[in-house]
Amino acid sequence: MAAARLSSKIKELRILLCQTSKSSEGVRNFIENHYVSLKKANPQLPIMIRECSQIEPRLFVRVEYGKEKCYPLSNLKVDDVLQKFQQATSNP
Repeated sequence: MAAARLSSKIKELRILLCQTSKSSEGVRNFIENHYVSLKKANPQLPIMIRECSQIEPRLFVRVEYGKEKCYPLSNLKVDDVLQKFQQATSNP
């Protein structure tokens, strides 16, 4: 489901996560399982993945006029991350 074409209102997706922490495990699994199909479905959309030690995982969705929304992803399983991602991108 993450491979769906996203709204043209979305200008950028940014995922912040830690490379090793338990709180980012679901986000790492989400990226492994869904990033390629998501990028293929939205080739013009910048999808940035930023790794930093000891950071709490978050999803930032930037929409028109530079407005951003932040969604916390700490301690979520991959299915919960997918659900949060769908929620965040379905109504930007």
